[in-house]
Amino acid sequence: MTELPGMVRPDLQALPQIKDRMTFLYLEHCTLGRQDGAITVTDERGIVQIPAAAISVLLLGPGTRVTHRAMELMGDAGVGAVWVGEHGVRYYAHGRALTARTKLLQKQAELVSNTRKHLAVVRKMYQLRFPGEDVSQLTMQQLRGREGSRVRSVYRKMAQETGVPWNGRLYRPEDFASGDLVNQALSAGHACLYGLAHAVIVALGCAPGLGFVHIGQEGSFVYDVADLYKAEVTIPIAFRTAAEAPEDLPAVVRRRVRDAMVAQHILERMVHDIRWLLLPEEEAEDQEEAIYLWDNRLGQVRNGVNYAEAEMEGGT
Repeated sequence: MTELPGMVRPDLQALPQIKDRMTFLYLEHCTLGRQDGAITVTDERGIVQIPAAAISVLLLGPGTRVTHRAMELMGDAGVGAVWVGEHGVRYYAHGRALTARTKLLQKQAELVSNTRKHLAVVRKMYQLRFPGEDVSQLTMQQLRGREGSRVRSVYRKMAQETGVPWNGRLYRPEDFASGDLVNQALSAGHACLYGLAHAVIVALGCAPGLGFVHIGQEGSFVYDVADLYKAEVTIPIAFRTAAEAPEDLPAVVRRRVRDAMVAQHILERMVHDIRWLLLPEEEAEDQEEAIYLWDNRLGQVRNGVNYAEAEMEGGT
């Protein structure tokens, strides 16, 4: 059978690391195809080519059609695909991005399953939200109370700065338009943040459903990670955009969130913060690409070694 046209599947080492890619791209009412190493986006205005290896995640809105060849390229290049609702404010499903390692996944499962270690990760998450403060002795209940006060303070501050009335977070996924402008803006902005967090988590080989603060949902860890940046990124943008009341509010919010993610290096920080949360400090910066074999006494041993002689020596 003749080989199909397109680029050869790249080696993992040849692909840009997740932290070096663009954040996300929202698309709707178009068809995604493939030409060599680029994703083609076609609508009534023409065709645009997007280098697949330069993207972290595609948010696919209503009217989007994706060819098999496009999905093949996205899988090979490690591009996350998230299917979202109109305006990009409702999550439906996601396509798995490229996963090269299981080290972080194994560590995540270990930490989630042990109560003491689980709480230690939660404290590290809150330490990121309260820099300069010691939260190492606070209980889960105390941490939740501190976080609630912090978020209320952020909402109150932004309402005062922008003059936008704030009556609480009201969000109905099935009826986006029923919320006031600031709630619509928050929903649109948070959806972008969730999409990026989801793509980074899966690209690093972690499980989106194994959360620490949030539990019991397929996106629990996504919400954990996204919450680290809401007060810095999406909440201020939502209030400032709502104060302007633009005609296409969700689109304006998406563009501003995208620009803020680039300016504030959110993608790179997500990669660093997830590794810092899950790995011991001495391993957090280790980027070694390696496969090991499990050993019930040693934990892991080298792969690609013939252990027959060692076993015979041990038996003599």
